[in-house]
Amino acid sequence: MLDNINIEDIVALAKKAGDAIMDIYQKDFEVEFKADQSPLTEADTAAHKIIEQGLKELDQKNNRLIPLMSEEGKNIPYQDRKDWDYFWMVDPVDGTKEFIKKNGEFTVNIALINQGMPVLGVVYAPALGQMYWAKQGEGAFKDGQALPLKRAEQRDSYKVVASRSHLSDETKKFIDEIKTEKVKELVSIGSSLKLCLVAEGEADIYPRLGPTMEWDTAAAHAVVLCAGMKVCEFNKGGISKPLVYNKQNLLNPFFIVSSIS
Repeated sequence: MLDNINIEDIVALAKKAGDAIMDIYQKDFEVEFKADQSPLTEADTAAHKIIEQGLKELDQKNNRLIPLMSEEGKNIPYQDRKDWDYFWMVDPVDGTKEFIKKNGEFTVNIALINQGMPVLGVVYAPALGQMYWAKQGEGAFKDGQALPLKRAEQRDSYKVVASRSHLSDETKKFIDEIKTEKVKELVSIGSSLKLCLVAEGEADIYPRLGPTMEWDTAAAHAVVLCAGMKVCEFNKGGISKPLVYNKQNLLNPFFIVSSIS
């Protein structure tokens, strides 16, 4: 299945969705709120429709049928999806709050999951003009350059991806307990770009000790894996097993993105 999917088709689809998002971004737009009080804009809806239709057309063209799970799609019962082998996982606009703030740090996320693990991912930040893509067996790239772009030994400081304004006690404790001879430096950015900073070598570690959904991380997780790095669950016992997808509860556990085990 994976061999028959051209990553360039998915990159082009993310670009098309990003163009539609930017048309809305550059004008006034209305903000609604979903049942969980998370914001929703017409950009989320427009991008979802473009990606859903685009993936459907690719399936028809290649004589296949891959299920789709999207943040803005229908809620699919676990009984209906638990035996999926391959499926698409999409977040049409990851970082809707960043979109509303107009700081540019939002992304289009498209991932292909196989037996619980992301094997292909595209992360596109249209306002920043940055495109990340990865496919198992082919590597990870940012705008055509192979990742990582930088190694840990090339950095003077130990960079931790974290929110400067919302640093939880758990995250602060985790950072304090990191053993390194380098000066620790916090770097902050919105959406799935946090994972991409580690994948490209701009940061050493990203502790996510707070809530995220599977579609928030799947595409960037593929980029991290194909760049030779790890995304693992984190609990009181420390870093444990790899983060997986298509769980009964689509809420991710706490996790750590790192270039080390």
